[in-house]
Amino acid sequence: MVGRSESSVRKYWRLADEMNPPGVGSRDMEAEYIRRFHRYDPKGNQCSSSVLKHIKAPVHLVWSLVRRFDQPQRYKPFVSRCMMQGDFAVGCLREVNIKSGLPATTSTERLEQLDDNERILSIKIVGGDHKLQNYSSVLTAHPEIIDGRPWTLVIESFIVDVPEGNTRDDTCFFVESLIKCNIKSLAAISESLAVQDLTETIDI
Repeated sequence: MVGRSESSVRKYWRLADEMNPPGVGSRDMEAEYIRRFHRYDPKGNQCSSSVLKHIKAPVHLVWSLVRRFDQPQRYKPFVSRCMMQGDFAVGCLREVNIKSGLPATTSTERLEQLDDNERILSIKIVGGDHKLQNYSSVLTAHPEIIDGRPWTLVIESFIVDVPEGNTRDDTCFFVESLIKCNIKSLAAISESLAVQDLTETIDI
């Protein structure tokens, strides 16, 4: 967002913070992660936003779900099936079948970046029967220690064209709602796995 005025940032880009426990997280830290990994330069017909959530599970558990580009249905509740095209590597494609209830049935997506060291996953939608044109997203996972326990800060951002007849706010709200639903499911599954790991450790 360097080089743009504060007013233009407010107009085209926003942050949708998922609900978190009071006092959890550092705004300065969150802002730094967004600055480093989630910067976009929206054009006049585009909108961009980020959603973040603190998850009560260690980062390795969260990332083990997120990094599986070939299995988004592991935590994304609106995905019914995923079919890969090519080997699992940067540049590969997946065709995702969407459950009924959304204005789409399929989405073809390309893996743009997968960094296991920095924990960055980036995808771009390249086809499908939906209105999300020129859609790209980045998801990052960051380890945290809160009250002496391992947590994970997940941030997912996107940029997309605003469909004709829609406003930027309407478009952002729709995409943010989908992302929030996905991240909420990711949190529930990750936190359940964390409890299971803790129980198994105690049993040993």
